[in-house]
Amino acid sequence: MRVLLLGADGFIGRRVTDRLLMDQELQVTVLGRRDSADIRFDLTTGSPGALARFLDAVAPQVVINCAGATYGSSRTLIRSNTLAVATVCEAIRRSREPGRLVHVGSAAEYGPVPGGVPVSEQAEPRPVGPYGVSKLAGTELVLASGLDAAVLRVFDVVGPGAPTASLFGRLAEGLRRALERDEHQVRMPDLSGYRDFVDVRDVARAIQAAAVSAATGVINVGSGHAVRARDAAQLLVRASGFEGTIVEENRQVLLPAQAAGAGSDHLPGHHQGGHHPAAHHLPGHRPEGHRPEGRPAPGEPVPWRQADVRTARDRLGWRTQVPLEESLGDVWLETACRV
Repeated sequence: MRVLLLGADGFIGRRVTDRLLMDQELQVTVLGRRDSADIRFDLTTGSPGALARFLDAVAPQVVINCAGATYGSSRTLIRSNTLAVATVCEAIRRSREPGRLVHVGSAAEYGPVPGGVPVSEQAEPRPVGPYGVSKLAGTELVLASGLDAAVLRVFDVVGPGAPTASLFGRLAEGLRRALERDEHQVRMPDLSGYRDFVDVRDVARAIQAAAVSAATGVINVGSGHAVRARDAAQLLVRASGFEGTIVEENRQVLLPAQAAGAGSDHLPGHHQGGHHPAAHHLPGHRPEGHRPEGRPAPGEPVPWRQADVRTARDRLGWRTQVPLEESLGDVWLETACRV
């Protein structure tokens, strides 16, 4: 099978490349902006007609689109996540033998969801920021294109190669610096939210499965479990051997004496006497209000993200294989080896 891969240099794209090249049944061609690509082409500036000519030359049976931007200005996000997708869809339509399209979407397209509820593909998307809006617009273009296409809405990706701007890429780098400098404190953003973490190698397997399947429409790709980011951070801290303090920035904490007298009008994390950053000694420290069962307290105002993964299981035959502890351990190993 001939496969054209877009976005091979990204966090997910690199793992997809590795996965596809191991399959001797696949003939992989890489299109991108870098010199390492088989075909040099910029999806954000190139025309659909020019891309269609490349498609005619390669005649791919499947086009896998891992290209896109996670960070940057609204203009950058729209050009990378929406305009580029429009170019891809139009080019495939214009090609002599239109191939199947597998497009990588994002759970950010769903926006906020009720706590404790797995989100299914039938949920109404309500993105709240430029990234989620730009990714949803790209997904809508794919779904309306009339192509043989599947969109994989990927949840929170972790594992080796995680960008330093990502949550655990930032934490791993902070831990490395703290250990090198004999510092006893690492600052992080609020870690109270619940996320569905999925290893990048499992995501690559899902993309490969979608490429050789007949599944169409939106398919969630996640672990199917919500984990508090603070608990996941403990796994990374434990792997590093760091014994200092993780300080969560811009977060208010409830002191034990006040917790006993707080009424229903007080939200967890509210402290009337002033503002304090939440300092957590990891591992082993159980922060105030921690719920070991992995769900927020009733009415607890924390972000929640959990995938309903039944469609991926039933239509792709896909399940996660890499445990979160192993995934984060690999993040630390890669960071510790970086000089």
